[in-house]
Amino acid sequence: MTKIDLLIYNAAQVATCAGPSGPKRGEAMADVGLIEDGAVAVADGQIVAVGPTAELRADYIAEQRIDAAGKVVCPGFVEPHTHVVFAGDRVNEFELRVKGTSYQEIMAAGGGIVSTTTAVRQASVEQLVAETRPRLNAMLALGTTTAEIKTGYGLDTASEIKLLRAIEALAGQHTIDIVPTFLGAHAIPPEYQGRADAYTDRVIDEMLPAAAAWYQASIFAARHIPLFNDVFCEQNAFNLDQSRRVLAAGLALGLPVKIHADEFTALGGVSLAVELGAVSVDHLDVTTPAERAVLAASETVGVVLPAVNFNLGSLHFADARALIDDGAALALSTDINPGSAPCPSLPLVMAIACRYQQLLPAEALNAITRNAAYAIGRGDVVGSLEPGQQADLLIVNAPDYRHLAYQFGGNLVETVIKKGRVVQV
Repeated sequence: MTKIDLLIYNAAQVATCAGPSGPKRGEAMADVGLIEDGAVAVADGQIVAVGPTAELRADYIAEQRIDAAGKVVCPGFVEPHTHVVFAGDRVNEFELRVKGTSYQEIMAAGGGIVSTTTAVRQASVEQLVAETRPRLNAMLALGTTTAEIKTGYGLDTASEIKLLRAIEALAGQHTIDIVPTFLGAHAIPPEYQGRADAYTDRVIDEMLPAAAAWYQASIFAARHIPLFNDVFCEQNAFNLDQSRRVLAAGLALGLPVKIHADEFTALGGVSLAVELGAVSVDHLDVTTPAERAVLAASETVGVVLPAVNFNLGSLHFADARALIDDGAALALSTDINPGSAPCPSLPLVMAIACRYQQLLPAEALNAITRNAAYAIGRGDVVGSLEPGQQADLLIVNAPDYRHLAYQFGGNLVETVIKKGRVVQV
């Protein structure tokens, strides 16, 4: 028998989310690779075997054993789109929206992203870390083991680098693996109102080079984790030409592409994302059938964010059903942020996506594990339970993985295991 560190056995179901290389598409999205009465063997922080309990108990002797009888084992959840590092809150804007004020009207009155920018500019790195840590703790308790985190609330060079420093500090301290994204082109700051081209030039000429230089000396470069470059391609933010310039400038500095597109207005951001080889294009609420076809024919992952629509009180959601049926690689994310989605829960996102976007529970689970990992360039490391993958997995207190979407408002995640070790949240 082979000695290992950990054996999880007797699981009612092991949902492996395994498959051929790359994100899942089409009919494969409805397959979570179920093994009944399953087991997972772990050594040195990696998965060494997945299979029936009888086989693994015969092959391995473990230092630690966990009996998961009557429960589900699945991959740790992956967050491909977050703005979780910020200062303050925007609860007053929530009340305004309840009264009928639109997101765009709040932004035009100096609220929205600009409101958070004011708080971030005044905050220290230490304050940003202290305010963010409890949010990451909540995400971890709900099953998130890897998360992308964007800047974008500084909107000047010093403040954007401060956000990157806070993200790096959290990556050095927190159990969740973090993937950083630079989003200097998130909004036009107040001092540049009416001068979007001038701010775009500043992002390109000053902010992106500073971010690239910061990255080279960061723990992310040492860990071979990329720094992505993102832009909000949207009316009243950055038009298609400005977005192209920002993303192309980042590519010239070695920063791979992500893009916010089609949240409110279809400007052609999906085609731009595909043209530039973006790892993901996110939101997709108003994406046209023609643009869906472009996405489906590409390697770019489409990330939809239903917690935003829910929080804004909208009954219009991205057509995730059509994206899957057309063959696009689809992922889900909370978009956790202080304004449009103060939500740490990927299981709640699954529940919303199943009810309002007609995803099957299997499709939703693949979308927050395997496909989400590919949406941040980490699909070869996390997102599925396969030999050689990092041992990030969850024990879910339910007999069937579908309960993750069927139940809502609570937390079925009983045990979080990160790199083969049980996490105390």
